[in-house]
Amino acid sequence: MPRLVVVSNRVGIPDGGTRAGGLEVAIRPALKRRGGVWFGWSGKITDEEPGKARTTLVENVSYVTVDMLRDDHEEFYNGFANRVLWPILHYRLDLAEFSRRDLGGYFRVNEYFARNLENLLRPDDVVWVHDYHLIPLARALRDRGHKNKIGFFIHIPCPPPEILTALPNHERLIPALGAYDVIGLQTETDAGNICRYFESECHVRRVEDGAFDFDGRHVRVGVFPVGVETEALARLARRAIETAFVREVLDSLSGRAMIIGVDRLDYSKGIPERLNAFESFLTHFPDWRGKVTYLQITPRSRTGIPEYADIGRVVGETAGRINGKFGEASWTPLRYINKAHSRTALAGLYRAARVGLVTPLRDGMNLVAKEYVAAQNADDPGVLILSRFAGAAQECVAALLVNPYDPEAVGAAINRALGMPLAERRERHAHNFRVLVKNDLTHWAERFLSALEGRPAPAPVQYVPRVASGH
Repeated sequence: MPRLVVVSNRVGIPDGGTRAGGLEVAIRPALKRRGGVWFGWSGKITDEEPGKARTTLVENVSYVTVDMLRDDHEEFYNGFANRVLWPILHYRLDLAEFSRRDLGGYFRVNEYFARNLENLLRPDDVVWVHDYHLIPLARALRDRGHKNKIGFFIHIPCPPPEILTALPNHERLIPALGAYDVIGLQTETDAGNICRYFESECHVRRVEDGAFDFDGRHVRVGVFPVGVETEALARLARRAIETAFVREVLDSLSGRAMIIGVDRLDYSKGIPERLNAFESFLTHFPDWRGKVTYLQITPRSRTGIPEYADIGRVVGETAGRINGKFGEASWTPLRYINKAHSRTALAGLYRAARVGLVTPLRDGMNLVAKEYVAAQNADDPGVLILSRFAGAAQECVAALLVNPYDPEAVGAAINRALGMPLAERRERHAHNFRVLVKNDLTHWAERFLSALEGRPAPAPVQYVPRVASGH
């Protein structure tokens, strides 16, 4: 079997530390099963010319990392990737701040990655590139003569052409996807959007197998929704709820029901809107006051970008207002935590939570929603409240699906979830859990790599019918 080479902006070298990011959680199991190389940035910034790539071998995976010049990091990462691409791909044109200097840095870092990969790639390697930081990487490799099979997976949303064309220099950047062999997206909506762009802006034709013809290269667009290690997470959660940490948290609740939210501090996650919904819930359903505690775990991220400092300030102020308005000496309605927690700790907290509140304004998938479902006790499960604008809503159809922009509706959903009869909770959880088992992380990676390598694909995802009751 050809060697697998994974490429992403950051490399998740195992260190036994706190919770890994969503991309790392998704990629690492596939690499561990198959072995290979994970290449990307080390996380280190330097003012001098970066040295050679460094290799760390852990079991059957080589983690190969390079440092980044300070100016490159500022222009590529803090600049174009996260102040232009991230907001536009999340439908937030109002937050995009474009500069040609940052665009130049974005292409320069992709060329830098390609130069370092040149010394690493074998002719038969299969290359799997991840996410919006590295859209033009395949083009840079093709220009250097590499004919490897190269796939690209975008973990975040892909908006329609009407929004993509608002991206400055979109006609230079987005058509570079034509250098890949397979382009994977999270949902049918995302795939349809990029297909429409290829047809309307690139004027390329579809060929018989559903691919596009980019100057003789057949580029396949496919839907590969990311899953989680469903059954492994369920086993972990059963053990984790008995740990000292989780028991301490539960003891501190004094028998109150717990609502949980876990998100990076990012404006796409809809955290201020969610807190406003919790405030609406306490306002309109006063019988729950003193009987429920909302735990919001929100590690800070991208602290060098002003928009993230702004959202942190707004969330902190909103949390303070809610606790000041409703709190009592014996009860704090909202616990807002900026500390990251381990996978084990989160699994235990998910299992203990009566409600999982996952309400992003826009999300490619959102693995927290799936992790919450996987962690539940099937005999007495909690209820997932899920934004209809998260990719996970395409699969977790038995969740309470909500509009995150409507705080009163989300507040009413919280009330419904807390008071939901056991039979309905079991039915909804069983439905969602079956879907997650059929499309777990192993199936996701194998389906993508099978498409890239031209092998027969594993059995396709099978969706079970929607539950009869409303959402």
